Amino acid sequence: MAASQYVDVPGYAALLLRRTFKALTLPEALLDRSRFWYGGKTKWQGDSNAWVFPSGAKIVFGYLEHDKDVEQYQSAAFQFIGFDELTQFTNYQYRYMFSRARRPKCPYHTSYDPKCPECEKIREIAAVPIRIRGASNPGSIGHEWVKQRFIIEGKEQGRPFIPATINDNPYLDRVTYIKTLANLDPLTRERLLNGDWSARQAGTKFRREWFEIVDAIPARLRKLRFWDMAATEPKKGSEPDWTAGCLMGISPDNIIYILDMKRLRGTPQANEALVKQTAMIDGRDIPVRMEQEGGSSGKIAIDQYQRRVLFGWDFQGKIAVGSKETRANPVSSQAEAGNVKLMRGPWINEFLDEIESFPGGVHDDMVDATSGAFASMYEPRDVSGTVIYDSMQLVPDI
Repeated sequence: MAASQYVDVPGYAALLLRRTFKALTLPEALLDRSRFWYGGKTKWQGDSNAWVFPSGAKIVFGYLEHDKDVEQYQSAAFQFIGFDELTQFTNYQYRYMFSRARRPKCPYHTSYDPKCPECEKIREIAAVPIRIRGASNPGSIGHEWVKQRFIIEGKEQGRPFIPATINDNPYLDRVTYIKTLANLDPLTRERLLNGDWSARQAGTKFRREWFEIVDAIPARLRKLRFWDMAATEPKKGSEPDWTAGCLMGISPDNIIYILDMKRLRGTPQANEALVKQTAMIDGRDIPVRMEQEGGSSGKIAIDQYQRRVLFGWDFQGKIAVGSKETRANPVSSQAEAGNVKLMRGPWINEFLDEIESFPGGVHDDMVDATSGAFASMYEPRDVSGTVIYDSMQLVPDI
């Protein structure tokens, strides 16, 4: 309906998107509904998947199955772009399409001049507002970024979020639909039935309320940054792992502070740049540890960081021992006891979402980085037959 608002304006163009073209053609989906709405003198232009109105305005139906599919819209201009089921799209796809939202402007005047032929030519289209809209259920691969952009940050950033539930659709057989949803798991059912964006699959290791968020930290903290590495760029609708770097501090009374969390999906070169830049910001007095993969490739990667990326830093590779859950147990027990605090920052919501769903969530990279940081501070090692502790061992006050 929003896309149809200005179809009487010559030159107007709107784009309605689903993740795949097949999703556009399903019963009661966008194309099916458009055939019911648009008739009479409106013409279907099959080669461009668009309805053409008597004014010449167009409503185009498109898809973004892969990130590279944004390229098919280069050089195009739309005054309205609508995403159906927004959480099925990646953040990159959504934000890129902002570059396609534009309208013409008179090159000679900043406001309409009735005596200017150019102003008169574009008078109507220049007055059409630029709009980007999304509609979506919670869930799917884009759940977290959509929630962050519209629900957490939306009000302050001028991005209105209008919630809707099953009770807002008078054309739906609600009794039958509710019975149908009863066959789903509790998480999916809560999201579809009540539009609950906060519903999540609870894990078995952590609870959100165990972590206190603080605005200040003690003056004396011994610190360490630990990296859990990944080197896969997102493509073809995939959700690869993240490179995650946890900066942890421990106070003299053994209170754990998670001070910062860095995340990146990128190439090995992009990862190296992030690790190097972060180390420079942290300072040379902050040791850096990194999970070392097994085999020769893991040794080569650590050697690369020692000799080229972090030369001059206290840097070591650490081979992970045990399952992810086992490695997370020490931090879990400290968190349950109220001994883990989070320094306020923009990373906290994503961290809490991930750690609360562990194990079994979509990602566990920040959990691994946190477990690795804690283990690196206390991991014993054998030197000349004597078991000692890492150089980060706590030195009590004297």
